[in-house]
Amino acid sequence: MKRLPIILAGLVVLGVAFLLATFPANDEAGVPGYMEADLVLVGSEQGGRVESLSVKEGDRVSPGDPVFTLESSEQEASVAAAKARLLEAEARLADAKAEIQRPREIEVLVAALTRAEAMLQQSKLNLERVRALFDKGWVSKAQLDEAVAQHDSNEAAVKEADRRIEAAKLPGRSGQIEAAAASVEAARHALAEAEKNLGKRQVFAPESGTVEEVYFRPGEVVNAGQAVVSLLPPGNLKVRFFVAEPVRATLHVGQTVTLTCDSCPPDLRAKISFIAREAEFTPPVIFSREQRQKLVFLVEALPGEAAAELTAGQPVSVALGPGEQVVRQ
Repeated sequence: MKRLPIILAGLVVLGVAFLLATFPANDEAGVPGYMEADLVLVGSEQGGRVESLSVKEGDRVSPGDPVFTLESSEQEASVAAAKARLLEAEARLADAKAEIQRPREIEVLVAALTRAEAMLQQSKLNLERVRALFDKGWVSKAQLDEAVAQHDSNEAAVKEADRRIEAAKLPGRSGQIEAAAASVEAARHALAEAEKNLGKRQVFAPESGTVEEVYFRPGEVVNAGQAVVSLLPPGNLKVRFFVAEPVRATLHVGQTVTLTCDSCPPDLRAKISFIAREAEFTPPVIFSREQRQKLVFLVEALPGEAAAELTAGQPVSVALGPGEQVVRQ
């Protein structure tokens, strides 16, 4: 009878040892992971000096909220000049459509033609002289090209002046009216482009989110496309964790996992959105059962709206489900 307590004690010890030996294989506490954010970098299509900043780190913004403004005096001047050119073009069009033709208008065009012909004759003589010097090696190819370009420009000016006279003599001056109308249309497009460039100097939030970081302050100069602030939209948080090689084959995109962390809402879940094809650690060539346990694969999962209060870099624990082994790092 004295042996019975000893036998019972031995059985208890064996049971505890068995539980300790099998606990890691059935551990469901979860694998360590962390939150990571896909930030939206907000910048301007143009470069310049930051004039004002409408947000600070931690602010929440909605789509269309102002974020920052670049100094825009040059763009404002371009808009004013474009408006002036449009008024000038419209005045020319109205003058071309006038019923009474002014005879002195043709006299002005003839004088312009005479001046253009004189400049053409001068450039022709200059071209002949430069070409002769070039053949002797006394002038460079650049000088010859410049003389050719000047001659061609003057020749085009003569043709333009001549056609203006012809158009002015046509009944109703239809060609001049069409040219003036085209100038008005071009001036309108130029004004629209100038106003568009001016509008790009003020940048708005592309979507809702939280301002994570401000990279430039008022007075600093940024390049075109360079981020001034970064936003974190609520849906751009994801969980990253690693699983062992045997577990990877049991996971699939769309599978739900459970997340726990300090101050996390209860029943926080996420859906697996990415499973890496390549291991983060490569063991020797021979893959034994023990070596396969050393292969770890990156897995990413997207949490629901309940994770909006979590922050990038926050540690979490990921529970894959009963009977699945995880890797602890």
